[in-house]
Amino acid sequence: MAKTQRSKFAELMQTQIQHEFTAAQQYIALAVWFDARDLPRLAKRFYRQAIEERNHALAMVRYLLDRDQAVVIPGSGDVRNDFSSVHEAIELALDQERTVTADIEAMAKTARAEEDYLGEQFMAWFLKEQVEEVAQMATLLTVVERAGGNLFEVENHLYREPAAEAGEAPDMPAVAGGKL
Repeated sequence: MAKTQRSKFAELMQTQIQHEFTAAQQYIALAVWFDARDLPRLAKRFYRQAIEERNHALAMVRYLLDRDQAVVIPGSGDVRNDFSSVHEAIELALDQERTVTADIEAMAKTARAEEDYLGEQFMAWFLKEQVEEVAQMATLLTVVERAGGNLFEVENHLYREPAAEAGEAPDMPAVAGGKL
């Protein structure tokens, strides 16, 4: 089956697939770092976040396949595994979410510029998702700062304010292979 010509939007999406897989790996590294320090709620939050990022990558894969575009599954980029503090680890996660937001905005802008209305519509869900992702990470960083080094307070906060289970968004685009 011949694939259709690749647009700039499709090229950006292919790049974003790698970014999403790298984000998943980074969140696993954060989860393991928290787990090794007996912070089970923080670990659980980031293990769950890793699954969500994996699902985002595979939703983009599914979209490209459905649009008759070739897909290359990339390796992930570099992952950081050591941190001097919980604050530093959460700050990295917030910076990562802000970077992803800029990438998603650029993809939506490109889809609009190319008059790819299906691509633009697909990106709408991810734009909404990034508002939530940045807000949750910013809140978690604020909780860490307010806890003043008392990590039991952070763990208690996460116990009282559990995040939604990965893949629970009923309006999330279809995921290649299914959501985990």
